Amino acid sequence: MYVICSDLEGVFVPEVWINVAKITGIDELKLTTRDEPDYDVLMKRRLSILKQHNLKLKDIQDVIQQIQPLEGANDFIAWIKSVSQLIVVSDTFLEFADPLMQKLNRPTLLCNHLIIDNHGMIADYQLRQKDGKKKVVQGFHSMDYKVLSFGDSYNDILMLKESEVGILFRPPQNVVTDYPELKVTTEYSELKKIISETLGIC
Repeated sequence: MYVICSDLEGVFVPEVWINVAKITGIDELKLTTRDEPDYDVLMKRRLSILKQHNLKLKDIQDVIQQIQPLEGANDFIAWIKSVSQLIVVSDTFLEFADPLMQKLNRPTLLCNHLIIDNHGMIADYQLRQKDGKKKVVQGFHSMDYKVLSFGDSYNDILMLKESEVGILFRPPQNVVTDYPELKVTTEYSELKKIISETLGIC
C-alpha cells in the first residue's frame, strides 16, 4: 500500500518568504530552499534579517493571510485524498502554516516550530527532527507502507530519494541540474498520471 508525501510551498502554495520579501521590500528574504541547500544556514540568515528590520511574527502572519493556494491545488489535493492518503511534509512552521492549511481544506501536515520571545519576535526555530523529511518516509517504511513523494527544492531531495517513487515538481533549474536522476514534472495532471500508474488505478 502506498502513501503520498508532498512538500507544501512551491507545490500547493506560493513560497512564503518570497511573498514576505515582496511585501516588505526586503530582497534578502527572497532566498529559499530552492537556492540554499543548508536549511540551518538559511534560517539563521532569515532570523538575522528579521531582527535587523524589527519584523515580528505577526508581520509574517499578516503576509501569510494574503497568500492563496496555487491554481488547481485544492482540486488536486481532493483527488489524492480520494484515492490514497496525503501527508504534507514541510520545513515551514506551525505558526506560519495554519491559515494555509485552512485554505487547502486541512490535509495532514508535519512541520516545525518557532520560538517566540516576549516581544513577539522570532527568537529561534526548532526542527521536528533532523532530516525530518527523510525520516517520515523511513517511518512509513517501518509500518510496511510504500511512499510516493514530490517536492521542488533541495530540502526535499532526501525524501524523494528515500521513496519508492520520488518526483521533482516545478523545481528551479539548479535543482534539476544537481539531481538529473530524478523525474521532473510541471503540472498537476502529470503528477496525477504518475500517481494513478503507481497505484494501479484508471
